[in-house]
Amino acid sequence: MKIASRVLIILLASIFSINMAIAGETETPQFLEGTVRVNAEEIIGLVEEFEDLIIIDSRKKSDLTKGYIEGSISLPNTETSPASLAKHIPSKSTPIVFYCNGTKCGRSMKAAKIAIADGYNKIYWFRGGMEEWEAKGLPVVVP
Repeated sequence: MKIASRVLIILLASIFSINMAIAGETETPQFLEGTVRVNAEEIIGLVEEFEDLIIIDSRKKSDLTKGYIEGSISLPNTETSPASLAKHIPSKSTPIVFYCNGTKCGRSMKAAKIAIADGYNKIYWFRGGMEEWEAKGLPVVVP
């Protein structure tokens, strides 16, 4: 009986984890190797520090209707490739910020991993994304 109960618990936990992943409810990792994790205020500091900073919005195009960070470039993670990055980013050492919807959205993480693999070396990851940006009352551009 105890073994059957353990198997049932493991099975239910697995089903729950799969359903959460399908629904996009899983949290992204706290840190992403090859990037510097930043928060909303630090992005403002980066804008002031780097004249050549590129901010990449890795969300789906349909998410833009809800608003986006001013000056960001829409490049969904599904369209991110070495060629698409090269169109927007002049050099491998140009500072880049990747963001998406927030901690349960893995789009910016996936896009940043592509940039890392392609040799970009000044990558900032805004894990909190639009969720954090809006929660802090920072301005968004709404088309």
